[in-house]
Formats: sequence, structure tokens, C-alpha cells
Amino acid sequence: MLRVQRASQINGTVRVPGDKSISHRAVMFGALAEGTTSIEGFLPGADCLSTISCFRKMGIEIEQDKDRVTVHGQGWYGLQEPSQHLDVGNSGTTIRLMAGILATQPFHSVMEGDESIAKRPMRRVIGPLRQMGAKIDGRKDGEYTPLSIRGGELQGISYQSPVASAQIKSAILLAGMQANGVTSVTEPHLSRDHTERMLQAFGVKLVRDGLTVSIEGGQKLKGRAIQVPGDISSAAYMIAAVMMVPGSSLLIENVGINPSRTGILDVVDRMGGKIERINERVVNEEPVADLLVTYSELQGIEISGDIIPRLIDEIPVIAVMATQAGGRTVIKDAEELKVKETDRIATVVSELSKLGAKIIATEDGMIIEGPTPLKGAVIDSFGDHRIGMAMAIAGLAAEGETLIENDDAILVSFPGFPDVLQSISK
Repeated sequence: MLRVQRASQINGTVRVPGDKSISHRAVMFGALAEGTTSIEGFLPGADCLSTISCFRKMGIEIEQDKDRVTVHGQGWYGLQEPSQHLDVGNSGTTIRLMAGILATQPFHSVMEGDESIAKRPMRRVIGPLRQMGAKIDGRKDGEYTPLSIRGGELQGISYQSPVASAQIKSAILLAGMQANGVTSVTEPHLSRDHTERMLQAFGVKLVRDGLTVSIEGGQKLKGRAIQVPGDISSAAYMIAAVMMVPGSSLLIENVGINPSRTGILDVVDRMGGKIERINERVVNEEPVADLLVTYSELQGIEISGDIIPRLIDEIPVIAVMATQAGGRTVIKDAEELKVKETDRIATVVSELSKLGAKIIATEDGMIIEGPTPLKGAVIDSFGDHRIGMAMAIAGLAAEGETLIENDDAILVSFPGFPDVLQSISK
């Protein structure tokens, strides 16, 4: 159980763990590449370790020492048929991206995960892969795990995705890398583009045209060195901590500021928060900067439309900040929250309400009134890392002590979170 006390000030200099999305992809692409890939800044969280475990079961030699990983790639068709089921744990990224990879392989495989994964929708990925010719079965006609995949020859398609999802887009593009002809994906809004950037870093050619990405089949990846920047989703909790406690200031070093992920920075700016980008640079096609965050009095705003895919994982902690902002904050167009590790609309509203927040759920988001004094309470993370961390940040501004139950979930994306929180809290 994580105990959080009210803070009088947040200050110092911190680094957050490596970007989860980039860490997953670095291992996957390294395994499929020809030659060795060395990864620095890898996130050794439970989800990314699940990705390593799955590729080891397919015969890929991977050495890992904390945040340093070496992947001995065997080329796209160097994977071996696994003798046991591939366990993705709690990782939606692992199972959805690997579905695209495994659909191209000349063998049979079965993927499964934990109780949360067993409830998460898979047909959104399985559907387009089947259109390409993939043979995939699962419970409820492929809606739920376990997924049985008998890989083989695929045909390129032009897919119009009904939702903006990097996992759907990535699964199709990865399948398209070995499909006959050209495969393209068009989204209603731009989702995070780490796959496109990293494929290019590994030597793959693709074409981006507005909201459409196209890739030609038959391409190879070449092993390389990858430096993983700090995860902006993890940095969001540090940003929120500063905004919850008057008089605070914090320097967050080496944060990825990919434009498809910086919705949190735009929202804080619109709410009146001060974040300065320092030492901007580009590493492995990914923009990186240090963030100097200074306490500011925030104002409530409406958050909706195109920006939602750029901050979908940060909405729980944005809701926390909104409890201390002046006026009303409205979050809309965020139905995707319902199919995360938990229904994050329901869990954010239920747990923030325990702390005394004025918050109500809507069909596609939530409405928060502020500023509202918070009082410490016993909170349940429901096994969702982002709920656990968001409520811990709320505890920094709450009177008394806040207890977070099932805090082990935080290890998924932010190992060492309690220690970092303690180091910056005064």
C-alpha cells in the first residue's frame, strides 16, 4: 500500500523512466532486424518485460541489465514457433502489435494475458488483419483472448480506421511490411506515431500523407543503437505534482516531446500553467527536451476533439489537476478511456470522489468543478497503473494521508515511483 502525505512544496531535478511505447517497439523491431540492436534507457516495467519474454520464447537472444538491453536480431523470418503460449501479462501494446507480426509468420502461435487483457477488445485489430488474409481465432469470434494465430501470406489493404489508435495502426503496418503490395492506414485523427518514426530509424521506407500512412511489403530492418527518452506520460505526474502544490518548481530531464504525445503540454498551457522546454534535440527520429515546470494557478477549460488521442493516457492526472483549477473543466470525446486497463471514466470519477472532488461522469468523459479542497482517503487503483499514480498525485494536495491500495500496478510503467515522489516532496 502506497502512503502519500500532503506536500508543502515540490522541487528538485528528476528523470522519469524510459518511454513505454518506444521501449516496446525497440525490442520488437530489434528482434525482427538483421544484426544487433542496443537499447539505452529501456523501461524495465512489467509490460515491456512481457514483450522481452515473448520474443525469448520465439528463440530471440535478449540480454537485459536494468535499462540496458541488447537484442540479437535474426531477421523478420528468424522467429521460431513457440512451444508454449505467449503470455503478454497486462500489456495491450504487446498483444496488439505482435498480432500484426505473428500474422506474417510461417507457424502457429497463441497469445494470452491476465484478467484485464481477457476483457479488452481485440477485434478492432483482428478485423483488419483478417481482411489481409490472416487466420486468427479467439473467444467471441476474436473479440477476446486467447488469440490463436496461424500465420501465412498476406495481401496489402487500404484500411480506414474508425478510431485513432496507434496500436491498430501499428499492427496493420507491421503486417503490411511483409504483405504483397502496399498497405495503408487512414485515421480520423492522428494517433501517436512512434512506430512510423522508429521503422524509419531501422531503415524502413514509408509514406505519410496527412492522416494516412502507407508501407510497401517485403522490407527489411537493420539493427542499430536506440536511446529511449523519458516517457512524457510519466512526466505528466511530475507536472501535475507541481501544479497541485503552490510555490513548487521542478526540472524534468530528457523527456520525449513527440508532437503526437504532447497534448498534456498543450492542455497545461491552455489552463495557464508554465512549462518551459529547454535543450531541445532529436534522438532516433524522436524529439526530446528538458522541461522546467513552475507552479501556476490553473483555470478550467474544455478538452475535446483532435487533442484527445494525444493525451488519452494522461486524462486521469489531468482530471486530478482540474480539481484545483478555477471553474469548470469538461473532458469530451474520450470514449476510448472505457477500454483501457479499467474503465477509466468510471474509476477516475469514483476514486476522486472519495477525496472530495466535485466530478461527474458523462458518456464520453467527465466534468470537474474547481478549485475543491481534497481530503485524504483510502483509494483503490483497481490494478490500473495510471489510476494509482494519478490518485497519489491528488494525495499531495489532500489534507491528511492518502492510501493507495493495489499499488503494485504502478510497476507497469513507473518503477520507483514512490521513491521519486518522496524525493521531490517537501
